[in-house]
Parts: sequence; structure tokens; C-alpha cells
Amino acid sequence: MRMRRKPWARPELDACDFFIKEPEKKRGIWKYAFEKREQPIYLELGCGKGSFIGQTAYDHPEINYIGVDIKSDMLGVGRRNIVKIFGDRPVKNILLTAYNVEQIEKIISPNDGVERIYINFCNPWGREKHKKRRLTHTRQLEHYKSFLKKGSEIYFKTDDDGLFDESLEYFSESGFEVTYLTRDLHRSEVEYNVETEHEKMFSQEGIPIKYCIAVYSGEKQ
Repeated sequence: MRMRRKPWARPELDACDFFIKEPEKKRGIWKYAFEKREQPIYLELGCGKGSFIGQTAYDHPEINYIGVDIKSDMLGVGRRNIVKIFGDRPVKNILLTAYNVEQIEKIISPNDGVERIYINFCNPWGREKHKKRRLTHTRQLEHYKSFLKKGSEIYFKTDDDGLFDESLEYFSESGFEVTYLTRDLHRSEVEYNVETEHEKMFSQEGIPIKYCIAVYSGEKQ
């Protein structure tokens, strides 16, 4: 379902202290955009309405988070949700930006030191001719490898069985080792899990959530 246009979203983002209007200019220097510059940086691709990155960042002030989504309307909603989650606490460890994730290497470099990527309920792109657009496809993983270092992680969640199974193949082909896997996250031993809006919806429908952690071996192809 497409989100209706929200005329207020972009003006609110432009006035937001934690929204980056020109992310290309931050390539290689993202850490300097955060108040605490010596913290690890985690990246959420397709951060949507912001509930995941907002709650995760609130719970972990010792980590800096970058949230990327192509839609300003979606990020506008995300900004409001993040502010609501933080309440009276200032939002200092989140930066949001609007950008096409398929070109993420144009705004993130190895110098940025991204240690973890979150991919939550991305578009499964089920038709064969569209699969290269998946955020876990080998083509995309090569983009991430351009700035990840050995030991960097990808945390991946989805409701889609086909996407999950094929993503496991993509990880293996691209030099990532799956170190944790469950096909029913909410019945697993995972203790810390922030549910996204999609996750809550799928869980209410009785659809098990697939989840894995893939670690980059450091091997370039």
C-alpha cells in the first residue's frame, strides 16, 4: 500500500536537527555529524516509519544510527515517531536521510566505519526480472562490501519464505557467513527484538518472522 503524500513532511524534515539534506556531502565523514563521534555506527536501510530505529537508538545511546529511506513522506512520519519515542530526551544518536538505497555506496564510504546494517521487511520483489532490486541480492551486497570491513554484520528480518531462502544463498555467494538463523523469531531464544510495524502486522496474521545474522568475511570479489 502506498503512503499518501504528506505536504508537511519535507518542511518538517528540513527543519529537523537530525535530518541530513545532502547526504553525499557526508560520505566519509558521517561520524562528525554526531555529537558523540567515537561511537560505533549502525545503518538501517529502508527505515520507513522510524519505529525500529527510534526504539533501538533510544535503548542504545552508546551507538550512532543512520536511517535511510527513499521517501521523504515516510521519513516525515519517521521523524515524528522518533521524537515521540525519545520524549524529553534530545535525539542525538540518530541521523535520517532520503536516498535511494540501491546507490548507497555513493553516500557511505569505508571511512565511515559502519559496523552493522539492518534490513527489515524489504520489498521481496518476487518476479524473476525484479529480484536484482532486492536489498539482499548479491548486486546490493557488493555495494555494501564497498564500505564494510571484515566482521561487519547484516541483521535481516522478513516474513517472505522465498526471499529469506534466496537471501541465504546471496549471503553465501557474496562472502557472508550466516552465524545465526531462525525461521520463527518470536519463538526463538533471541532476547532483544524491536518489532517494526510490518512485523506486528505479520505476526498478528500468524506468519512466522524469519531472521538471520550474516557476518562479512572481508573477501572482495
